[in-house]
Amino acid sequence: MNDEQLLQYSRQIMLPQIDVQGQQRLLDARVLIMGLGGLGSPVAMYLAAAGVGELVLADFDRVDLSNLQRQIVHTYSQIEQPKPRSAAKMIREINPGCNTHQIESRMDEQQLTQQVSRADLVLDCTDNFTSRFAINRACVSQGVPLVSGSAIRWEGQVAVFCDRPGAPCYHCLYGDSGDLDDSCANNGILAPVTGIIGSIQATEALKLLSGAGEPLSGRLLLIDGLSMQIRSLKLKADPHCPVCGNPHP
Repeated sequence: MNDEQLLQYSRQIMLPQIDVQGQQRLLDARVLIMGLGGLGSPVAMYLAAAGVGELVLADFDRVDLSNLQRQIVHTYSQIEQPKPRSAAKMIREINPGCNTHQIESRMDEQQLTQQVSRADLVLDCTDNFTSRFAINRACVSQGVPLVSGSAIRWEGQVAVFCDRPGAPCYHCLYGDSGDLDDSCANNGILAPVTGIIGSIQATEALKLLSGAGEPLSGRLLLIDGLSMQIRSLKLKADPHCPVCGNPHP
């Protein structure tokens, strides 16, 4: 770490839970962000600002006018641009020392598994169960920690999966309930709610990468922005889970 980096990240380095060693771990980390929408926007911006060395930005969508209400990594001038390209431009402005890699096409399972295997951490910022289940399977198979977030209407949730032996995975929580219609396009979303959930995801990612604190492993954090109530539920691994358990015949 050079003198400029010591100054740039000085306020984080002052934290005894991070210190120089934790900051160096952030600089050496490679993180895969799946989805550059309402959640991926604050995640990408905060991880870049905090000094994560490499960010892999994956999204096959393009910036739309309706995205700008909550997807703060994108700007009006980036409408119709691929979201990874748009996000990378903002990240360069925030921290030119953060290396970005853009994936602008939909990945099949093999490609996804390959990208997960190269990452130290994965953040699921997608908005549908099909993607979430696929990301979870790849993380379980490769033994890579997963920080999962979702937000809709006034509510959101965050959890950490696959970060230690015996920890539950995303499939343990939801089973096969992948046909629920939970898209923002059909239900709406308050803009700051995505910022709250994305910021918590970024916090959990920085904790996991630096070794600071206790992650949301085996817990589901639920936030209701309308009543501003926060709850935490304990999660247990399902021994019969077809993804991370040992299913019986």
